[in-house]
Amino acid sequence: MSLISLGTASVAYASAADKTANILVLGDSISAGYGFDPALGWVTLLSMHIPETYTVVNASVSGETSAGGLNRLPALLAEHQPSIVIIELGGNDGLRGYPVNSLRKNLQALINLSIEAGAQPLLLGMKIPPNYGKRYTEAFAASYAKIAKANDLPWVDFFLDNIATNSSLMQSDGIHPNADAQTLIVQKVLPALTPLLN
Repeated sequence: MSLISLGTASVAYASAADKTANILVLGDSISAGYGFDPALGWVTLLSMHIPETYTVVNASVSGETSAGGLNRLPALLAEHQPSIVIIELGGNDGLRGYPVNSLRKNLQALINLSIEAGAQPLLLGMKIPPNYGKRYTEAFAASYAKIAKANDLPWVDFFLDNIATNSSLMQSDGIHPNADAQTLIVQKVLPALTPLLN
């Protein structure tokens, strides 16, 4: 499997012979490998668990919001023409207290653009710490389920489940998973991704 990483160190590049389909990962710091070598991140590890006919393109950027991802997506779709787009965004929206309605609109727009480009979206759900208030945190988390169900999309309900609450798997900031957690993230994503692979 080949992996192209944007904004971080490039790991490997596919040759023209083995590149048949791209999987685009549009995410934030969790997918960009913040705090450790991105070569050890879940996106790189994911590329080792899928058929060699796929190239994983990591277009994740630390600090990215759903709006930022939406601004970048058209160019990424045109350049890489992915067959699958893994959307891992929204965590920074929540941490900054952005309106939930804006998050939902942006996620829907990301999905629409992906589908219009002929790609299958895969949505990764996120939750935020409870100190943001019960009403906001519940509405935030529910956004992913609502969007996924409304679009009949494959999705992962909080892909950091049993990771975010385990201090041994988190960095000192309590927000970012550490290198030890990356294999577990792959195990969360693979069951939803595998049925989409030809």
